Amino acid sequence: MGIKTKEEQAQLRLGKAMTQEERAGEAIRRLREAYPEAGCTLDYDEAWKLLVSVRLAAQCTDARVNIVVEDLFAKYPGVQALAEADVTDIERIVKPCGLGHSKARDISACMKILWEEYGGKVPDDFAALLKLPGVGRKSANLIMGDVFGKPAIVTDTHCIRLSNRIGLVHDLKDPKKVEMALWKLIPPEEGSDFCHRLVYHGRDICTARTKPFCDRCCLADICERNGVEGEKISE
Repeated sequence: MGIKTKEEQAQLRLGKAMTQEERAGEAIRRLREAYPEAGCTLDYDEAWKLLVSVRLAAQCTDARVNIVVEDLFAKYPGVQALAEADVTDIERIVKPCGLGHSKARDISACMKILWEEYGGKVPDDFAALLKLPGVGRKSANLIMGDVFGKPAIVTDTHCIRLSNRIGLVHDLKDPKKVEMALWKLIPPEEGSDFCHRLVYHGRDICTARTKPFCDRCCLADICERNGVEGEKISE
């Protein structure tokens, strides 16, 4: 359905006239109001558990991961226990998350390094996190932001899709490129929460598998609607 009224057209043109910095600032404010309690949807109470869960979350829903790790952490309740666990047993437990062999291998290797080199603690250094098996920039940023409260931009699929659709970036699909672009727009203290709110917004309103619910989107008048068929207007 296209934009119909003159008021709606004027609002959309206003959004298109915004700079990326202005659009980012307004998006931060509105999403904060819409999702004040948004946070990580992976359940954890210790940093190493989040490290395990975020590895399992690759190509798997957070909801499924939260169920699977209950058995894993019940059997192996600490870094040392998981480091000493048989990889095949880890794989058997995490298999419902998909890619069980590679995920179990990475988890085992990661826990061994944590136990042997860091005394069972997760390092609060971005470069050190990237050296851990199975940890990429997205995972490292999640740990830095959620566990250690440090500036972070978590470029998951929701963040990449919505950043392009809204107009914060243009035609960028590579996670690192999106991350670098957003660092220029999002204040460091807002990055982690902003990315969590994009996840909630992407699931509830700005959906990927169905047409987004632009009629009840808090960003409708400032969004460029990139890639949304029938939602753009002519000049």
